[in-house]
Amino acid sequence: MNVKKQFKEGLLTQNPVLVQLLGMCSTMAITTSIMNGLGMGVSVIIILTLSNVIISLLRKIIPNEVRIACFIVVIAGFVTCVQLLLKAFLPDIDKSLGVFIPLIVVNCIILGRAEAFASKNSVGASFLDGIFQGLGYTVVLLIMCFFRELFGAGKLLGIQIMPEGYTNIGVLTLPVGGFLCLGTLIAVMQWALAKSAKKKENKEKEAE
Repeated sequence: MNVKKQFKEGLLTQNPVLVQLLGMCSTMAITTSIMNGLGMGVSVIIILTLSNVIISLLRKIIPNEVRIACFIVVIAGFVTCVQLLLKAFLPDIDKSLGVFIPLIVVNCIILGRAEAFASKNSVGASFLDGIFQGLGYTVVLLIMCFFRELFGAGKLLGIQIMPEGYTNIGVLTLPVGGFLCLGTLIAVMQWALAKSAKKKENKEKEAE
């Protein structure tokens, strides 16, 4: 279990949204405000981490033929718990996120990490994978929320930030704004990873 490696993968080299290109639908749909992004991000971290732990614990007794169905049942249980807690204590966020909370059940990030990691690794490693992959997802949400809410509505957390004469870039609050922001972030991440890989390759050649 390499904590440093898992942390780096979750935030950078294997970021679920910018590198693995998972969970893009919810990423574009709910990133119109910081509170939406924070609510969705924390929900995914909790569900992903707990699902990973349970699936890792059961990995040796779940029949291979029905593993996906079993994974979905585990994930659905935690999604229901989180949704009920949001309805009880944070109804505004629950209403704002709408259908995207129950849709976490089939979110590619949750199911993908269950299949690719939790079902093949120890409980400790799966717990950290859930935390770091969820954190990577949340960071991307918050970055997108920041730009879309600030420049699209002139506000952050509902507080007016931009000066009175500022003209809002309304397109950023529309679906196309989500595509533009996400596409830009993916391009920047791919450029950074390619640059890092080239730098590493050059160092290896120099060492030879």
